[in-house]
Amino acid sequence: MQHRAEREWELSIGPDTVRLFILKAKALSAGMADDFADGSEHEVEFDGDGHDLHQHDGLAEEESEDLTERELRELIGDLNVDEAAELIALTWVGRGDYDASEWSEALAAARQRPWRQTAKYLLGMPQLADWLEQGLEAVAE
Repeated sequence: MQHRAEREWELSIGPDTVRLFILKAKALSAGMADDFADGSEHEVEFDGDGHDLHQHDGLAEEESEDLTERELRELIGDLNVDEAAELIALTWVGRGDYDASEWSEALAAARQRPWRQTAKYLLGMPQLADWLEQGLEAVAE
């Protein structure tokens, strides 16, 4: 019978917390993908009759996307320094910058990043949800 080697480290950030970030990031990217799929992001068409009342549900959609981004930004902002570094390191492992066996190196590099800019950094990644998911799977094995 084969025994899995014990990890010499434990995550400060809980897997359920990471999964919450993944769900929020997926919701955020799905909203953005819908805009691009429609081919009409930020486009306004007039049919020549500008006096008709026009109701636009897009404002509610934009507010919802902003809310999701704001929630995700606040959740990341609530992390302590160690948890924020782990979230970045998980992303890097998922992206393939580091292997799960290089966790210590990834974490050390993540700790070098400015802690207060973690949300901005992570939310700038278009595949954040996928990379977090893959990173979590890799280090949980």
